Amino acid sequence: MKGLSGSGKSTLACSLGRELHSRGKLSYILDGDNLRHGLNKDLGFKAKDRIENICRVGEVAKLFADAGLIYVASLISPYRKDRDACRVMLPDDNFIEVFMNMPLELCEKRYAKGLYRLARSGKIKGFTGIDDPYEPPLNCEIEI
Repeated sequence: MKGLSGSGKSTLACSLGRELHSRGKLSYILDGDNLRHGLNKDLGFKAKDRIENICRVGEVAKLFADAGLIYVASLISPYRKDRDACRVMLPDDNFIEVFMNMPLELCEKRYAKGLYRLARSGKIKGFTGIDDPYEPPLNCEIEI
């Protein structure tokens, strides 16, 4: 699941994870916020770090897929070429791109962490959707 901060990615991913669990499916949610506190805690938010973040998550997703687990990746993933690289890395039936196409204004209202406000005031630089681009997918399987 891809989209701006506050677009509902994590909420939908968690709901899907609960549903999969209730059906007895082995699954794991790869949530961007959680990954940034563990696997990717050494990365910042500059373009090169964002690229590495997505690359690492793609590698973990590949390991999960190889083990037969259903993974749900919930990430901003702002750059199209990085998402496309993950698509190539994973088997066709293991990559379903879900784009949470929420207007920026609504994401800002929904987002409780206050980071949009800080980005708009110039206190945070390189914030996706404000002064760093979000490149919407061209060929996602699902758009919400």
